Amino acid sequence: MAKPIMAKATAVWLVDNTTLSFKQIADFCGLHELEVQGIADGDVAAGVRGFDPVANNQLTAEEIKAAEENPMARLSLKYNAAAQGEEKRRGPRYTPLSKRQDRPNSILWLVKFHPELADSQIAKLVGTTKPTIQSIRERTHWNIANMQPIDPVALGLCKQSELDTAVQKAAQKRAANGEAMTDDERRKLLSTEQSLGMDAEPKMPSSISGLETFSFGRDHEEEKEEALPDADSFFNLPDHGDEDEDDDK
Repeated sequence: MAKPIMAKATAVWLVDNTTLSFKQIADFCGLHELEVQGIADGDVAAGVRGFDPVANNQLTAEEIKAAEENPMARLSLKYNAAAQGEEKRRGPRYTPLSKRQDRPNSILWLVKFHPELADSQIAKLVGTTKPTIQSIRERTHWNIANMQPIDPVALGLCKQSELDTAVQKAAQKRAANGEAMTDDERRKLLSTEQSLGMDAEPKMPSSISGLETFSFGRDHEEEKEEALPDADSFFNLPDHGDEDEDDDK
């Protein structure tokens, strides 16, 4: 169900100017019934000026009157042709002022760990512009030396589901174009749910990399002992039988 614009201010006006039940107001404004009760008690939305839904073409006075007489009736938002499609408006995502300074770091993270993403996808995820993304890709950004790659999900700039969707679209596009991908790139193109569901891969310490076939087993030690020459072979010792003959003489 569509909610009215300025829902909380509309609820304030309905609480102050009608005898509608808390549930009726909550259902119409998309709020919890206890939140509407808090508005009536003055604990919620203190100082918020009421927004008249009748004057702003969201409700009719007749519908409010009918709902006041029937507590089971539900208010319905008045159709407004000008508001249709507003939720599908395209453009950069709005980023709060407190988080805008973190956008370059998140762009650097996306460029580094998901180079398959198009500039338009990155712009939509974190709410930035293509020139900014291009300057970070080319490392010509004025603050590139002080930037650190940070996950935009951790910064609250986008949801993990949105990032996964963008990555999957990029993977499908690359597959459709027949572009080859490395194993590392394939792993990056997995969604969070897919990667968490996979078995952990055994990792070998980098200090012994390349020694995968080396064995410390018993067979290897036995082969090593057999390969060693006998100590007697280093000396031309006389036969014990000859020594006995000399002693007899």
